[in-house]
Amino acid sequence: MLKQKKILLAVSGSIAAYKAATLIRLYVKEGAEVKVIMTNAAENFIPALTLATLSKNKVFVNLFEGDTWSNHVMLGRWADFMLVAPASCNTIAKMANGICDNLLQAVYLSATCPIFVAPAMDEDMWVHAATQRNILKLNEYGNIIIPVNSGELASGLIGQGRMAEPEDIVKMTKDFFKIKDDLLNKKILISAGPTYEQIDPVRFIGNNSTGKMGIALANECVKRGALVTLVLGPTTEITPNNVNIIRVKSAEEMLNACILNFNEIDIAIMSAAVADYTPNTVATHKIKKKEDFFSIELKKTEDILKHLGGIKTSEQTLVGFALETQNEEENALKKLKNKNADFIVLNSLQDAGAGFGHNTNKITIFGKDGSINYFDLKTKEKIATDIINTILKK
Repeated sequence: MLKQKKILLAVSGSIAAYKAATLIRLYVKEGAEVKVIMTNAAENFIPALTLATLSKNKVFVNLFEGDTWSNHVMLGRWADFMLVAPASCNTIAKMANGICDNLLQAVYLSATCPIFVAPAMDEDMWVHAATQRNILKLNEYGNIIIPVNSGELASGLIGQGRMAEPEDIVKMTKDFFKIKDDLLNKKILISAGPTYEQIDPVRFIGNNSTGKMGIALANECVKRGALVTLVLGPTTEITPNNVNIIRVKSAEEMLNACILNFNEIDIAIMSAAVADYTPNTVATHKIKKKEDFFSIELKKTEDILKHLGGIKTSEQTLVGFALETQNEEENALKKLKNKNADFIVLNSLQDAGAGFGHNTNKITIFGKDGSINYFDLKTKEKIATDIINTILKK
């Protein structure tokens, strides 16, 4: 599971830095390639030469070393995952608050891969409210926190804060990359992001959707062996690998792309925030500001979920999303019935941390069989897992 994986090990200033040597040996034994970055403080606990020898790669410490620039962007994109171990109290605080004053932080903020964090510190520091708040922030960002152990600490005290043992860390990362086969070769269609309905060459009607939820769903499905087609509206979010991405702009373009790909799919998940109305006519040139009042005639867009619900077979599963601000459950149940969907995933803008733009979400899933599943606020990656698990149970 880790063979040929590219691992970026980030070592910060902690007595537990000596465990980095064992981590490298274990990962290399698994067939992985390891590159190491260190903070200056980490060099007080373990020499860079030791880690370079074990990893057979140069160890990076500073952005600038002589006349060499360490390209933090490329390091962050090279890795299949980044592991911060040990993650000191200071490093965790910087990661949580976007402070970029060393190479480790620059790579962390540039990384596009999964990130594991293995904290290591004394118990008083670990249980402090500030540290726990920072850990919560990292979790909300989608980082994977490796639980600390209890035992003898560097201070001589007994308590929480010991970094997890290298063998346990390796197992946790192996489990993360374990390929599930519950969606193996299943064809899945996902729509995500907003649509932009053009008014004139420079203006459009849109919404605040970022596509985060749909992208998380695509990543989850690929991880479980599915063949995914992602119909994606305008977004600046990082797109997943190993996915057939169809870029669209308008509701009409999204409809056509979904119809074109629908016949061959097993599961369709319509998570996009599609415009309900579009301008009846689009101005050829930029509309100049003249009148005090200006009106645009809008026409209803075709309902993608309803269209797919009207043509789906008994072998296909159709999932829709409902973002509501009032009478949430009532509206979601109406949508489930009227669109002939198998599931409706309800978001409420009344819930803090849910909806557009957030890295977290809180959902309720209604099934056509009358089932209702409630899920607490968690990262959209974990919500994606909940959604797929719920679909597969039925």
